[in-house]
Parts: sequence; structure tokens; C-alpha cells
Amino acid sequence: MSYILLFVSIVLINNLVLAKFLGLCPFLGVSKKKKEAVGMGCAVIFVMTMASAVTWLIYQYLLSPTTSNVFYKFLGQDQPVANFDFTFLQTIVFILVIATLVQLVEMFLMKVIPPLYEALGIYLPLITTNCAVLGVALLNIKDFSSLSTGKSFLMTLLQGFGGGIGFLLVLFAMSGIREKLEQIQVPPALKGVPIAFICAALMALAFMGFAGLGQ
Repeated sequence: MSYILLFVSIVLINNLVLAKFLGLCPFLGVSKKKKEAVGMGCAVIFVMTMASAVTWLIYQYLLSPTTSNVFYKFLGQDQPVANFDFTFLQTIVFILVIATLVQLVEMFLMKVIPPLYEALGIYLPLITTNCAVLGVALLNIKDFSSLSTGKSFLMTLLQGFGGGIGFLLVLFAMSGIREKLEQIQVPPALKGVPIAFICAALMALAFMGFAGLGQ
């Protein structure tokens, strides 16, 4: 049951875009067309899930001051485990992991789906600096590092995957709204980003209605 609640929470209740306001740059930049939105959403799902898994492994076995730390096992069992606390490096290490995964996605799309690669443009490499991906990686450490190893890893994977699904969900919904907006008259002062922010705010209010699911 805890796994189901975690998935529902990260997708609907604590949605990264509408509840935590992370990843707004690609959310607004790639939500004009449904095809682009789906492509970006799938890319984010892959990057977020893989980044969650890899960063958890790196934190657990390379950065955290525990007896499972690889450096402690091979270099310093005669020293206090606290001497092998490298958690201050987690942000820069996590960003490097995310950048590597984004590069893999770029190469795949460039080779297999060139039109989608061209359509996503600058927003694809911007996944590297998408604070939603980094935010999930850091949340995983904060939320699950105290759990048993197996459960912690499973919940980390689930939160990463669920975060990507939630991102795709709101991105697709927003793209549908913005496609409809192109067919109606919008006051000149509100065209483009202003009306998009208004729609995003209304979506955030609507998603607040899911809060009762967590009770």
C-alpha cells in the first residue's frame, strides 16, 4: 500500500510542476504541441527514473558515511567511518549523472527520431538543468535514505518514475489547453507566456483537489 500511495502522491498530490513548481522552463517551453509534449515527457521519464537509480547507488556506496561505503571498505576500516563523508559532493555529482543521461537521450533521438529531436530544440539539453530531475534525486535521498537498502531503492525508483509520469501528465494536459487557446481570441497583453501562467495556476488549483487522496 505504501508504494501505491507514494506513486499517487508524486503523480497527483505532490506533482513536481504544479505543487512544487519545479521544471517550469520546459513545462512552458514545450507545451505548445501535443507531439512535442509527449516526446519531452517520455525523455524526462527516462532521465528521471535512471537518474534516481544511479544517484541512489552513488550516494549509498560512494558518498554516504556508512559501512557500505566502497572507500571505507577498501581504504579505511581502521578509521572512523565519518572520515568518509562525501555528501557535500552530492549536488555536483548528481548534475553530472543527469547531464550524462540527457546526452544519451539526445544521441538516441538524433539517430532514431530526428524530427522530434529538431522539434524539442534547446529544451532537450535543458533537461540537464531541469530542477525537477535534480529535485527528485535530492528528495529521494532526503525521504528514503533511512530505510532498509532494498525498500529505499524500490521507493527511489518508484518516486523517480512517478515524478516523470506526473511531468508528462501535466505537460500533455497543458499542450491540449494551449492548442485550444490558439483557436480563440486572447487579449494581446495576455498572449504567449502570460496566458500560459494563468492556465498553469488554474491547473495547480485543480490538482489541489487530489490532496484528499493522501488522507
